[in-house]
Amino acid sequence: MDDVIEADGAVSNFSDSERDLFYRILASRRDIRKFRPDPVPDEVLGRILQAAHAAGSVGFMQPWNFILVRDPVRRQAVKDSFLEVTEAAAQTYSGDRQTLYRSLKLEGLTESPLNLCVTCDTRRGGPDVLGRHSIPETDVYSTCLAVQNLWLAARVEGVGVGWVSIVSNTRLREIFGLPEAVIPVAYLCVGYPQAFPTVPELQTAGWRDRLPLRDLVLHECWPEESVQ
Repeated sequence: MDDVIEADGAVSNFSDSERDLFYRILASRRDIRKFRPDPVPDEVLGRILQAAHAAGSVGFMQPWNFILVRDPVRRQAVKDSFLEVTEAAAQTYSGDRQTLYRSLKLEGLTESPLNLCVTCDTRRGGPDVLGRHSIPETDVYSTCLAVQNLWLAARVEGVGVGWVSIVSNTRLREIFGLPEAVIPVAYLCVGYPQAFPTVPELQTAGWRDRLPLRDLVLHECWPEESVQ
């Protein structure tokens, strides 16, 4: 097994049970839409945010910020944006697909006890961030690593997270007063779920199935595509 560095600098190994637990946590992560009203205790939220802040980042730039949103007025403003964008998105589908889309529960903005806006500050680290010269988008990619850490830590704590992407980033900038250089990356609903589904809800609803891993692993290069 791989070595792991402990807090005192000593090298040890993860046990088989710890390894198996890690993979079980990954497999049980879910996008949650139905929440209980119970608030997340500050100490639990603190551990979750600390896990997010422990994420790796290109050039150690740590471009993320976490805006905790409890104000019902702001949350309703985000919900209004969601409803507007949802209706526009519904028009891109037709027939049974549109009917299915409209039946999906895609947010818990006002029922979750906490909303969380994760942002990326493109100024963080200054103009010469190590490793970012040729791919400036690595600041956003790094912020996504923080979101994943947050999500997995929340799962361990029994807390649900739902990513609401059907909103206007322009409207989010207005609602939260974000400077031009700060990008809203993820708007999350956070709270204790009514349940953790064993299967992703979009799969259960018949929207999409999980793709087989064997179809996604390539060797050496992209396969040649035939031109029709």
